[in-house]
Amino acid sequence: MRFPGRRKHKHYFPVHARDPLFAHAGLDVSEARTHVVGIEQTLVDIDARVPEALLTRHGLPKGGSTVVGDAVAGALYDELLRDRLISYEFAGGTVANTLHNYSLLADDAAILVGVMSENIRLGTSAYRYLSNTSSRVSLDHLQPVDGPVGRCFALVTPDGERTFAISAGLMNQLRPESVPESVFEGASALVISAYLLRCKPGEPMPDATYRAIELARAHRVPVVLTLGTRFVIAERPDFWRSFISQHVDVLAMNEEEGEALTGEADPLLACDRALELTSLVMCTAGPVGLYLAGYTDDDVKRETRYPLLPGAIPEFNRYEFSRPMRRAACVDPLKVFAYIAPYHGGPTRITSTNGAGDAALSALLHDMSANRYHRASVPGSAKHVREFLTYSSMSQVCRYANRVSYEVLVQSSPRLTRGLPEREEGLDEEKYWAR
Repeated sequence: MRFPGRRKHKHYFPVHARDPLFAHAGLDVSEARTHVVGIEQTLVDIDARVPEALLTRHGLPKGGSTVVGDAVAGALYDELLRDRLISYEFAGGTVANTLHNYSLLADDAAILVGVMSENIRLGTSAYRYLSNTSSRVSLDHLQPVDGPVGRCFALVTPDGERTFAISAGLMNQLRPESVPESVFEGASALVISAYLLRCKPGEPMPDATYRAIELARAHRVPVVLTLGTRFVIAERPDFWRSFISQHVDVLAMNEEEGEALTGEADPLLACDRALELTSLVMCTAGPVGLYLAGYTDDDVKRETRYPLLPGAIPEFNRYEFSRPMRRAACVDPLKVFAYIAPYHGGPTRITSTNGAGDAALSALLHDMSANRYHRASVPGSAKHVREFLTYSSMSQVCRYANRVSYEVLVQSSPRLTRGLPEREEGLDEEKYWAR
């Protein structure tokens, strides 16, 4: 597995090939394996630049996320093709995006569980889905269905506002029995999204999601939930607060979703409130930056060497060099927070913000997997005096997630098209990381 975080040179982890101490201690790290599991609504993202009149014609509320029928989806797609408004079509879905990015960052396996059209023709959405997904993401457990996968239209108006129209197809037809227990053996995380529980009555996807959560719990695999959009959360905030407190270990959201969930507009306060529900929270806040909030045991807290930051919680980053833990695993739990401003102040030109949050989450998953991998390889290491969730400190995870998110913002695709550069020309890394 590729090691996350700050490195000047190409480096693979653990470096047992160059360290004879592993062999001397009788440790065979080649047996250590880990991966990430995701439950997903398989769909294709279609990005288009459109006039506002198009939204009105198809009954789409600006800035919203609307589920449309096959007839509306067909008419919309035909108009986009006719007027040549489509910028790109890529395999999509927040969980699938995250797993694809993870596989590139870690150069490691991920397992996607969902549905796929049994009969696939060139040029169809199902074909594009398969051709745009990393070969390191296993699709062997997809359930075949007789019909199309979903399509998600991201319609960007001239003012930059994004409006989503989702045609479900058969993406919600994943049956509980199609979620195999074997995929959770050795997994470092289960990734789900709020969209999975927003289905029509009778669709089996919610039951399949709950089965995946039960299997993850049985194998002590952390459950990671990404919230999707603020509209999904605002529909049933009480339900989501209850769901998160019962089932979720790690929560990923943006500042708007955080406000819908907690009622707090300030992303730092939203993270603080969300910690009442779960153990680790990542919040992307657009041009403001990225926050990470979690718990650590008071005995193993580590004080930052960076300047203390003002905010709604004064000097909130005091213990950002700590590593997060599940709250239940802490003897004396202490809330810890970390923050980073956008990398290089953010891109000078952003084509689309679609996928930036998924990219940040993939970096966090990589660090969680590195931790499990190292614990399985070197269980007696001082890195594992507690049952930590990540290998790196919260401060370092913020920097890694921030850098990966930047890489998506500077391109058109919501997924990474390559790994991060080993070392960037013109960048003084020591000064950057010391900020």
